[in-house]
Amino acid sequence: PMVTRARAGIHKPNMNYAMTAFATAISSVPRSVRSAVKDPNWFAAMQREFDALQANKTWTLVPRPPGARIITGKWVFKHKMNPDGTLEHYKARWVVCGFNQRPGVDFGETFSPVVKPATIRTVLTLVATYDWPAHQLDVSNAFLHGNLQEQVYSQQPTGFVDPQCPNNVCLLSQSLYGLRQAPRAWFERFIGHVTMLGFV
Repeated sequence: PMVTRARAGIHKPNMNYAMTAFATAISSVPRSVRSAVKDPNWFAAMQREFDALQANKTWTLVPRPPGARIITGKWVFKHKMNPDGTLEHYKARWVVCGFNQRPGVDFGETFSPVVKPATIRTVLTLVATYDWPAHQLDVSNAFLHGNLQEQVYSQQPTGFVDPQCPNNVCLLSQSLYGLRQAPRAWFERFIGHVTMLGFV
């Protein structure tokens, strides 16, 4: 007889119903920052993201320059789930609205090479054929590690405005999710490091 997952004792929840099974224990995704800061789970996620941005020295608070365009931002909330459908953690990300950026002023080059799926399949075929070891690398908040060349100003994150300097703006030194040049900035930082290690 055919060996099915049920006969083998393998049971995986349907991801379409994963959220309903744990609805009582999980805080729903907030529709506004106001509701997020009232929920301890989401506010803690926002605090973690803000602390990470501060630790990474993503920006410097400066007085608003006359005539400078200030890019707005927003909080994006998401549940990160485990493979079995249980909650791994609450994820809050501060994302700037890159569609407000002006070409040649707020950003220059944006192109970043992307691997084609056919290349990945070819490499995995070689790995399987020759029984090579395979390793995967995931960089946490990769885009936040890109260095910016342009002068870009953004608003302070909503809910985390510095009370000492409420009218100041963020002069970005590292890229943020949502910036047009973020993929290229990260690629240049990454490629510079791996070539220094001897990769070609």
